[in-house]
Amino acid sequence: MTDAENIHDMMTAIGARAKAAAAELAFAPAEAKRRALEAAADAVWANRAGIVAANEKDMEFGRDKGLSPAMLDRLMLDETRIRGIVAGLRAVAAQKDPVGEVIAEWDMPSGLHIRRVRTPLGVVGVIYESRPNVTADAGALCLKAGNAVILRGGSESFHSSGAIHACLVEGLRAAGLPEDAIQLVPTRDRAAVSEMLTMTGAIDVIVPRGGKGLVGLVQREARVPVFAHLEGIVHIYIDKSADPKKTLDVVLNAKTRRPGICGAAECLLIHRDIAAGLGQQVLDALMAAGVEVRAGAGLRGTTPATDEDWGHEYLDMIIAAKLVDDVDGAIAHIRRYGSSHTDCILAEDAAAAERFFQRLDSAILMHNASTQFADGGEFGMGAEIGIATGKMHARGPVGAEQLTSFKYLVEGAGTTRA
Repeated sequence: MTDAENIHDMMTAIGARAKAAAAELAFAPAEAKRRALEAAADAVWANRAGIVAANEKDMEFGRDKGLSPAMLDRLMLDETRIRGIVAGLRAVAAQKDPVGEVIAEWDMPSGLHIRRVRTPLGVVGVIYESRPNVTADAGALCLKAGNAVILRGGSESFHSSGAIHACLVEGLRAAGLPEDAIQLVPTRDRAAVSEMLTMTGAIDVIVPRGGKGLVGLVQREARVPVFAHLEGIVHIYIDKSADPKKTLDVVLNAKTRRPGICGAAECLLIHRDIAAGLGQQVLDALMAAGVEVRAGAGLRGTTPATDEDWGHEYLDMIIAAKLVDDVDGAIAHIRRYGSSHTDCILAEDAAAAERFFQRLDSAILMHNASTQFADGGEFGMGAEIGIATGKMHARGPVGAEQLTSFKYLVEGAGTTRA
């Protein structure tokens, strides 16, 4: 049997087990799911030393592979980040169970009583790169929403993801839920990704989390529906009415806190009237913090910007900067170069902020707040499976509620149609 046949058979078996588990999870008690996630959180914390040791193998692999410092930061786990994983699992466990929630109900003149209620999607396939915490986030959210999940982590996070997955399975076992509810693809072979994209009989939706190359591949080749998150080309527009302290605090946080995440700022748009004042102060502060500023005409940076810098996701300590005439100039630039992920305005002029909110259609729009808040946990969702930038079904941070569909429950009393 060839390797391709082995991968096909392996993925077919994983899909069949996931589908069987999903059928049970659809009516699993909310309390059992909560217990599973609490037990998983306990297991992660108890096994934190083993997870860090597994992560060091991945870090060594990443360094040998030549990953950038920002990408290595995405990959790295320490006790603080593991504490964050545990907190995320507990937060999802504590959330209200979305399955069975009545979204709407009404009576018809015919005598019918109709309810629209939340129901699980079924089997979710998650394909992700680098960040091992996605293993916990995706597993927890899918379980909370009554879905089985097939996780295919990146080659860089192979050992870390495996260690975290073992803790999730321990939680399922403790709660008496099917262990096949959360499965991790046990190979680095990319053929497994290709198989997932065509498993229409087993997988109900694919969620890709990674760079443009991965997400573009998924969008091109998937026969399964996709919740897409293409790129985080995040813009911040500094209006002439912007408060200097708020602006410096927000921009520095948005770029430097964690430059490798999708909510990191990648392009500054500066009102022409403040180019020599606040605008240049911001760029000087960024450069002092170690950021490479690729500056457009009329601005002083580390290096001049080129056309390739507009619409570029760096995921590194690099930012592009450009002068615009006003809020409409910023809107026009974002419409042309943005990725519909997250965009921000810094302004004290309420009319400018309202115009920015009204005329842009990014999944997340912010006013006087760091774009690093573009995160399901920060939105009160406990965690997220990704930021969806499309317009169908789920948009923005995808939490447990967004991982459900709905069905109609129709009741009558021997009711017939005339």
